[in-house]
Amino acid sequence: MTLPVFFVTLCDYYPSIKQQDMSKLRILYVASEINPFLQTSEVANFVRALPQAMQEKGMEIRILVPRFGLINERKNRLHEVVRLSGINIAVGEEEKPLIIKVASIPNAKLQVYFIDNEDYFQRKSVFHDKQEKFYEDNDERAIFFCKGVIETVKKLGWAPDVVHCNDWMTSLIPMYLKTTYKNEPLFKDTKSVFAIYNTGFTHKFGDDLLEKVKMVDIDDAILAPLKSKDYEGFLKIGMEYADVVIKSEEISENLSQLIEECSKDKKCEINSEEEDQLFESYYNIYTDLAG
Repeated sequence: MTLPVFFVTLCDYYPSIKQQDMSKLRILYVASEINPFLQTSEVANFVRALPQAMQEKGMEIRILVPRFGLINERKNRLHEVVRLSGINIAVGEEEKPLIIKVASIPNAKLQVYFIDNEDYFQRKSVFHDKQEKFYEDNDERAIFFCKGVIETVKKLGWAPDVVHCNDWMTSLIPMYLKTTYKNEPLFKDTKSVFAIYNTGFTHKFGDDLLEKVKMVDIDDAILAPLKSKDYEGFLKIGMEYADVVIKSEEISENLSQLIEECSKDKKCEINSEEEDQLFESYYNIYTDLAG
């Protein structure tokens, strides 16, 4: 399995790892896709390999992704988790029902939770229609997904030490954790990692984007990085509120410059093509954040 190489540029960010037992750390992985259920980019392979490696190091893992319509429920043996479903998630003035499904990764002791909703995730495609047109409501789908992830974890009663967010669709989670959910006992010590990939788009969302993103304790000043209403805006808000920012080796020059400008004091570079070294670097990041 080929994994993306990540870079980190943080001098003195990671001191030597403390000697206490960190093996029981709880890591939540959030992404738009994961192998073997769906693969459209490098994200899917990475989010498949890293959680298993961390689990083998003794960490407790949860994985949440959207249940895009391309995922065959029967083939992949998805089934609804009734006790977690039934919450309504607000997107602007509308509320949409949250459905949670779960499946196991073959040949691995890992379960994947799927965020589902009939309006947002039933279509047989990911972000573009058959004519390759970007869906106008992809912003709403991202908002619903990010809020749905946090509410699902709340219902699980599972307090993550680190939330590892992958790609633009997860970028609102670090902001929600540091605003609306900052006083939630489950998340009071939670740190977040935001990984950026070369999966951009040129679409510009509508003027109501900020209103749809808002929740309790969130005003226009907090959402300032999102005012451009585009791909870069989503990245900016993820970088603004995440505790660590990681970029893929394959990232464009423009995005590299954006990351330099937005996250000077929290960037990480993991510079290794060897899987074992790559996984060890992430292990160190998580233990350092939690320590």
